[in-house]
Amino acid sequence: MFFDPLATLRTHRLPVTAQRLAVLRAVHSNPHATAEHIASVATQDLGSISKQSVYDTLTTMVERGVLRKIQPVGSVALYENRVGDNHHHVVCRSCGAVGDVDCAVGYRPCLTASHTHGFVIDEADVSYWGTCATCAKNRKTAVKRKTNTKTTPKQKTTTKKRKVTT
Repeated sequence: MFFDPLATLRTHRLPVTAQRLAVLRAVHSNPHATAEHIASVATQDLGSISKQSVYDTLTTMVERGVLRKIQPVGSVALYENRVGDNHHHVVCRSCGAVGDVDCAVGYRPCLTASHTHGFVIDEADVSYWGTCATCAKNRKTAVKRKTNTKTTPKQKTTTKKRKVTT
């Protein structure tokens, strides 16, 4: 899919600035990134941009629907430019990696509220939690290394007391 940051800003009736373009490019190339990481990438792109400008730009873009802000439990806010669809996320419990998961298909009991409490529900936010492939592989490798390491019995050490005569 072709990404045109200039057209994206214009479609959302946002003035086109170098800062907004840099932030939008940073989010596009680093989905699910923190504001700190986005600031770092935007700084490399522009040469200089204040963190406050990045935070302000992210806030404006979220409010205008250009970006989506997610915050898995125990994580700082993350930003993505996949908006306009009802997708969900999978989060690694070990390293915090995040991936997109298309909306559940077929029977979806968790997406139908048993009681609305008078709310008009327009969205369900689902997070799947587990272990990413990299962490699972690293864990398996660590266990394998541990079982393959030969253990030698501890040697008994004795300390002889010397008799001191004066």
